[in-house]
Amino acid sequence: MAAGYLTTHILDTARGLPADGITIALYRVSGNSHKKIAEAVTNADGRTDTPILPVGKMKAGQYELIFFCGPYLDAHGLNDDPVKFLDQIPIRFGITNEEAHYHVPLLLSPFGYSTYRGS
Repeated sequence: MAAGYLTTHILDTARGLPADGITIALYRVSGNSHKKIAEAVTNADGRTDTPILPVGKMKAGQYELIFFCGPYLDAHGLNDDPVKFLDQIPIRFGITNEEAHYHVPLLLSPFGYSTYRGS
């Protein structure tokens, strides 16, 4: 049996590059309760150096990734307004198979984003 894990990455679609230096927090969600279980920063490839939820830590349930994109957008001159349209981007998703690899990427621009279940 293979053990599951969770990975993520961020692509800056406005610049056509991986988004480096963005903090990502992972929470386990149960009802109105959020428990922070991991935090990482993206590298030059827009990925975390290790899975954000490593092998052996995966449990079925609801999770939320929060991507702290405001400082990145500021640093690259993509949104220097004092009130950001996008600052923290939450993505809530469910894990049902504890033995699978889940990949939840973020495609980022200053005024929009998208995600999908990758592989």
